[in-house]
Amino acid sequence: MDLVYATSYKTEKGLLVACCDEDCIGQTFREGRLKLAPETRFYGSAVMEVAEALVMMIGADMLNLVGKRIVAVAIANGLVHPDAVIRIAGVPHVQVMKL
Repeated sequence: MDLVYATSYKTEKGLLVACCDEDCIGQTFREGRLKLAPETRFYGSAVMEVAEALVMMIGADMLNLVGKRIVAVAIANGLVHPDAVIRIAGVPHVQVMKL
């Protein structure tokens, strides 16, 4: 079962949905000057299946995603362009704002 941490925030620019693969939370990934350290403080404490997170992402104005599974689902569903994804120590990360 593919699980992710997911939460949403209401901001002045719309709804932000943040999702992170379960196995990436609490780890630190470094590559050169880049550092990625996803924590439940930002990605939330709610763990859900990727399909549930997808429903949240479809309704979002902005996305912040970390991890192979959640980024792949976002790409497969047309929410993220593959060229927008960066990788830090092999871990995909993307931030998207719908215009």
